[in-house]
Amino acid sequence: QVEFVESGGGLVQPGGSLRLSCAASGSIFSIYHMGWYRQAPGKQREFVAKITTTGYTNYADSVKGRFTISKDNAKNAVFLQMNNLKPEDTAVYYCSKVSSIGTIPFGSWGQGTQVTVSS
Repeated sequence: QVEFVESGGGLVQPGGSLRLSCAASGSIFSIYHMGWYRQAPGKQREFVAKITTTGYTNYADSVKGRFTISKDNAKNAVFLQMNNLKPEDTAVYYCSKVSSIGTIPFGSWGQGTQVTVSS
């Protein structure tokens, strides 16, 4: 099982930016589609963004236009650039393998990285 390590979270004010990183234990990003998910306290884990092996991306409506997912296969890393952050973006963010069709995560979850957006 591949282990993912998320990093880059922190405390930011509304309107601020963060760049999250997801590092894999192996060279897998040319094989699997990858995505970011988040889980706020008391809520279900939800889809945020997806990037396919060929670079196609899609986003949850709530983050569209504000977040950008990208990857660097050579570095075994996936990134999430988050701009114009809102309090409702507060959550623990996780990366995961994603189904070819849709936005279904599968495999192991990492520890996540906390993003807190507050004034």
